[in-house]
Amino acid sequence: MTAGAVTVAGAVFGSIGAMAAFPLRLAAREVERQHGQLQRGITRRTTHVVFGRTLLASAGSTKNGDAGIERRVAAERAAGRTLISENGFLRRLGLMKAPEASSLSRQSLIEQARLSGADLDMLSLFDAFEHDIEPYSFRDLILARKYAGLVAGGATWGAIARSVHRSGPVASLTAKSLNVGSQHGRPDAIYLEGGQSELDGQLLFDLGSAAHGDDTLEELFAEAEAAEEGGDHDAAAALYQRCLAIDPSDAIAAFNRANCLRAGAHAAEAAHDYARAIKLDPAFVEAWFNLAGLMSEQGRDASARKHLQKAIALDRNYADPMFNLARLEFDAGNLVEARRLWVRYLELDADSEWARVAAKGVQFVDMQLARTAG
Repeated sequence: MTAGAVTVAGAVFGSIGAMAAFPLRLAAREVERQHGQLQRGITRRTTHVVFGRTLLASAGSTKNGDAGIERRVAAERAAGRTLISENGFLRRLGLMKAPEASSLSRQSLIEQARLSGADLDMLSLFDAFEHDIEPYSFRDLILARKYAGLVAGGATWGAIARSVHRSGPVASLTAKSLNVGSQHGRPDAIYLEGGQSELDGQLLFDLGSAAHGDDTLEELFAEAEAAEEGGDHDAAAALYQRCLAIDPSDAIAAFNRANCLRAGAHAAEAAHDYARAIKLDPAFVEAWFNLAGLMSEQGRDASARKHLQKAIALDRNYADPMFNLARLEFDAGNLVEARRLWVRYLELDADSEWARVAAKGVQFVDMQLARTAG
């Protein structure tokens, strides 16, 4: 796939990690101008995932580290989404100059540089090469060989990616010496001769007075996600509230806050924030589904049914609301409708534990209907 293969119009971009070289707010404005959508975080409607380079810094300070990034990358790739690096995203928007023409395939780079495909892909995703996807350039081959040497010396892809941007545009590293060091107790740190830290790439225009608040918002959102992942739901909810104070239009922040409030047994506040997320983004199918779950927990089956029906109408390939609606219909004695929904569920999920429950539900309804007919 070439850089021009991503069409912005109609695409829904989700960001994971803040971008190092460009404010998300300005990028979102440009995506909207080109008739696409950019949001923090990932939803079912997300088609393309942008990995911001600041994710590397936050990963370097957590216990999950780079393995956590690798799991996230694998999950998004398995979901069928297109993964894009920060520089690749800006190039596709026309906000960064494209590198010169290139002709080397991914497989050619792997074979000639003796760099593993996994390391090549992760380094590409975090802009450690001139190009973020194939075809690669001859300079990329030189860099790949240097990186392969660093890996052989004990460095990880994460250590390389965190280090290479300290010396200006990565293409300039082709003429520099890269070494694995052991300074400051970091055995896999990469050191560059004469390197100075600065932003990489050449933007086509000056950022001018980009608000400092953009950095604060991205940091808050990342901190909130980390707190949520760590199970500190009260702290995460407070952080998401601060995000919403800065950007009241962020439906995902409202949704995430609702999830944290629900986990912390604050049902009324959670319902308010699910509704807020839906008001901001009426097509936010996960918000409809989770609000239905909250209503069901409170015994409000009529509301739960309505919200599940809305989720299914928005996304007919979303299996979870079909299963839950089938269960509601079964409990209400609407066996034919429950059977129809379970059958549809099995078309979308035939192998999970829930699929086995759905299959048993279909069998039970068939037995009941057969008895009635007899």
